[in-house]
Amino acid sequence: MPGVTPDDAPLLADLMPWSVAPPRLGRAWPAAPDAASLKARWDALVKAEGPDREALFGATRARTLHSAVAQLPGQSSGTGRLARASGPCAEPVRVQTGPFDEQWLIPDHRLIDAARPELWRVADEHQVFAVEQPSPDGPALLVASVLPMVPPQPRTPGTKAAPVARPGRVHPLYRRPGGLEPNLTPGLLDLLAVRLGHSPAPLDVLAWTVAVAERGPRGVAVPLTADPELWAHGTELGHGMLRLMRRDGERPKLPGGRRPYVRAPLPPLPLEPRYDREEETLHLDEGRISPVPPAAWDFEVGGVRVLDQWFGNRITRPEPGTLEAVRPSTWPQTWTSDLLELVTVLTLLSELRSQRAELPVRTAPVTTADLHKAGVLPPPTPTQAPASVLTHEEEGPEGQFTLL
Repeated sequence: MPGVTPDDAPLLADLMPWSVAPPRLGRAWPAAPDAASLKARWDALVKAEGPDREALFGATRARTLHSAVAQLPGQSSGTGRLARASGPCAEPVRVQTGPFDEQWLIPDHRLIDAARPELWRVADEHQVFAVEQPSPDGPALLVASVLPMVPPQPRTPGTKAAPVARPGRVHPLYRRPGGLEPNLTPGLLDLLAVRLGHSPAPLDVLAWTVAVAERGPRGVAVPLTADPELWAHGTELGHGMLRLMRRDGERPKLPGGRRPYVRAPLPPLPLEPRYDREEETLHLDEGRISPVPPAAWDFEVGGVRVLDQWFGNRITRPEPGTLEAVRPSTWPQTWTSDLLELVTVLTLLSELRSQRAELPVRTAPVTTADLHKAGVLPPPTPTQAPASVLTHEEEGPEGQFTLL
């Protein structure tokens, strides 16, 4: 059967030409698994004065208490200098701080070293973010419905920093809010329509991409096909992956006998998870959850076990006296529900990934050379930059409005 080499498969960077480095917090305390802790942390910050506020904040070269920055697009935080900030914080929003780990964030530009405002402008209920995973281990591409962030490193004395999976470049599916203007190189949808005999939707292209993306010598590559049957199979598989990664429908469920349950109550605040592979049981001190399949426990992204990073974000004990130390004193019930759902997602996603390995993705290939010959590549330079999406004013530093 004819095939192509990895170098012949087009790059994600060419098919989805606008990409942005992921937002980077620079400090851990503005993000947390629960919103209430964030509000309490902010209150502690604004009650402190002078050097105490400076120490709590955690200044970097990018942000100090005196930094002057514009408001984040679509958010209602203040724009005055943090040195004199008072009152409540902006309402926390959901972001992704690690693979499959949605947490809460205070959406205040003054707290974030590199917020990437161009991503905030297009983040809405229609948006899907495709996120490259640069490490050679695990999936080459993940997706999220909320903004993916570079995970912050909490200040923990006397301990070695735990490894974390760090995202690569972020490719929004749409260049404008409201699901408008797909971030696909012009002509790609038309060429696929001719080759496949039907017009795929932008989300179909992303589903195919998630199903077949692989790392190549020049970056994440996306083998394309002109085989309608293979395309249908691949997009169906990819849509299943999208639903699991985006959490955009009903909570996923495993069949009754395979569904994870709490078999023994979890302690007030677990110290360290322990996995029994033979019994397929996750021990949290005296608490027990089972069945937890090995595929879920072993699921890695960027060479880091997903469940290890998820637990680390909740049970790592921060340095006393820091804002990160303002956190729940007991394990919330919502975290248990999130954990059971995560085990289910990783189990189902592992099964879909094994099906992907059986896809003959290089059947009837549409190669990089084909795309160049059809005039689809290279992508026009303007498509590699953000679209001009503003139709309203955005608040700049110190409350001054600017129109971009």
